[in-house]
Amino acid sequence: MKKYLLLALLTLPFFSNAQRWKKNRKEIVYSAGGANFLGDLGGANQIGTNFVKDLEMSMTRPSIGGGYRYRVHPYFFVKGSAYWGRIKSSDFLTSEDARRSRELTFRSNIFEVSGQLEYTLIQQKDGHHYKIKHVKGWKSFMVQPYFFVGFGLVYFNPKALYNNKWTALQPLGTEGQGIDPGTKKYTRITACFPVGLGFRYSISKKYTIGLEYGYRYTLTDYMDDVSTNYYDPKAIGQAYGPAAEYFSDPSGNPTGYATAGQQRGDPKDRDGYMFAFVTLNYKLGKTYKTRAKF
Repeated sequence: MKKYLLLALLTLPFFSNAQRWKKNRKEIVYSAGGANFLGDLGGANQIGTNFVKDLEMSMTRPSIGGGYRYRVHPYFFVKGSAYWGRIKSSDFLTSEDARRSRELTFRSNIFEVSGQLEYTLIQQKDGHHYKIKHVKGWKSFMVQPYFFVGFGLVYFNPKALYNNKWTALQPLGTEGQGIDPGTKKYTRITACFPVGLGFRYSISKKYTIGLEYGYRYTLTDYMDDVSTNYYDPKAIGQAYGPAAEYFSDPSGNPTGYATAGQQRGDPKDRDGYMFAFVTLNYKLGKTYKTRAKF
């Protein structure tokens, strides 16, 4: 009995410390930064490439967001978030002849709601931050790198300028949607799959700041209103009006690239977008106190 009692006394501090991560499990997350887009428009000065090879940094636009983060394990968190951003691209940014000759351009506000699972490489600890010898408690890890994956929904609405007015492109059926038998206009809501990485830096027991980068794979190729082939502009104009006829081929087909049936986009590569954020995390609830021993 004495041996068991001694063992219990020795292991009690270990189990006490092991459960302290449950004391501050809830956080509010604030995010602000930039958004960018990877799709059929613009890009590098070559035939369309995938992912970052086609990224146009000059098209980075603002983004903001917020969320709720909950700790389910010493190394795992779940997070629910809502983000707004703006994406934009233009064929005038590339010197690749076939893409530049299309003269297509767009911008869109995007609204994302997503859930994410985070894995932290270093267990987050909420000890003291004093660099004083013989202080009771443990020092917290100041930097915590992490990875995340998730699932969400994103709303987009590509627009372009017509007579100095930003005009929504989806209702115009610019690739013959709704005219060509068996086709219909694309939906402006699609699934997205966030994946990324980041790190947080503890500045107090309540606050951490950090940087986060995340890419979003989507299930649509129409975030920029471009995906398949050209359709007869006259037929589009008769069905949807002069703006639709113009946006189906803004170039006026001067080079022969834009004849009906010719490739306008690449439906094999779906669109994606990315967020890069500076984050501020605020822990909810009370934090336990540590006393300094001098």
